[in-house]
Amino acid sequence: MSTWFKVHREIFDSDIWNDVTTFRLFMYLMGKASHQDGVKIAGVELKRGQYLRSYRKLAADLAYKEGRGTREYSLRTIKKAIDKLVNAERVNVKETEQGTLFTILNYSKYQGSDSNEKESVNTLNSELNTNGKRTVNNNKNAKNARINKNKDIRSKLKFETHHLQLAELLFKKIKENNPNAKKPNLESWADTFRKIMEIDKKPGKEIQDLILWSQQHHFWYKNILSADKLRKQFDRLQLEMKDDRNKPYKNNVIQIPNYGGEDDGKGSEGNENPSGAFGNVKLYK
Repeated sequence: MSTWFKVHREIFDSDIWNDVTTFRLFMYLMGKASHQDGVKIAGVELKRGQYLRSYRKLAADLAYKEGRGTREYSLRTIKKAIDKLVNAERVNVKETEQGTLFTILNYSKYQGSDSNEKESVNTLNSELNTNGKRTVNNNKNAKNARINKNKDIRSKLKFETHHLQLAELLFKKIKENNPNAKKPNLESWADTFRKIMEIDKKPGKEIQDLILWSQQHHFWYKNILSADKLRKQFDRLQLEMKDDRNKPYKNNVIQIPNYGGEDDGKGSEGNENPSGAFGNVKLYK
């Protein structure tokens, strides 16, 4: 097998980035997955992006140093991490007599094809002239390659317009709290909102309400800084929002409009604003 593998930058915006165990497991499965069809392990022929391993052996593989010794994760911890990867649509699992067959979903998104890897290396080599400087033409080719790669990644995301609008709403509110906030990959956020609606079965209005509430809460506005974080804390946030609304007075959040009620269609200056832009006019009423 190759001695290296690629990791997509979206990993930094994902929920598993903050989960050490799940992150280590995903990286391990990515690194061990077969890079081509036809590789056999324990008599099982693997397809590209697959790996065969038992939960118990995974626990041993992921052993870590603690003090002067090493510790292994419990089987329960390993199973919990695998369930997270399955729910996040990163991995599929299938039990076999020889062990658990792990399939990395969208493996080509992370690794590309072997031919693409060779082309990337050849392109890089051709970009360097004898003085170690990149030529203008090859810079243009490299830029076009990056653009095409980004288009390919976007084409594999399944979000729709209303998912993207929720992503834009969250970033807008984050930006209001921190004008220096760096713009994220909104398309990746939109795909996360799609998962919240389609997999977690959360209505769009509940998501919208939670975005607005969390970004005005004295604690959560500093912690809910991505769509993945909102998804991870969704149930807890809903409970806290419900408790907060039932208080006789509010000491945790700034009073915000009743975004579940009627909207007069006017902006903050009293101008007509029927376009559905975020602010006083909500995506979901």
